[in-house]
Amino acid sequence: MMVLALDLGVRTGWALSNGGSRVESGVQTFDLKRGESPGMRYIRFNRWLSECLPLRSASTLEEKMADDALLVYELAHHRGGAATELHLGLATRVQEFCARRGYQHSGVHSARLKKWVTGHGNADKDMMQTVTAARWPIGREFLSDDEADAVALLAYALAELVGQ
Repeated sequence: MMVLALDLGVRTGWALSNGGSRVESGVQTFDLKRGESPGMRYIRFNRWLSECLPLRSASTLEEKMADDALLVYELAHHRGGAATELHLGLATRVQEFCARRGYQHSGVHSARLKKWVTGHGNADKDMMQTVTAARWPIGREFLSDDEADAVALLAYALAELVGQ
């Protein structure tokens, strides 16, 4: 099963496992250019998500099962404002993407993820990044805390949701 973990935001951290031991991760930025409407972020996000998990034409049931995927994303504390609006907008795009392709999706609350990774539901970004780097090293430093959160979320999904 392919699992894509997303830490949604202007700088979206991502981590992808194709069911094997190899994990890819990074950060995708959805900045606006001068004069662009906020909706351009969503258009770019949709395009990027489709590139991450392109639509495959499967002719047999076995091939369709091989294309099974799970998308997990972090549910942030919503305090209102532009960041909340953006997070909710991106989360609905993930849900729509999964509905169109028949993929499963799950939101994981940030406090649950922090407690699973560090033992503390109120761990700060530095603690999360340090513990994640020690438990699930990727062979280089994380590009940002967004990537570290996505790698931790992927590890959570594989252990708690998929059972690997």
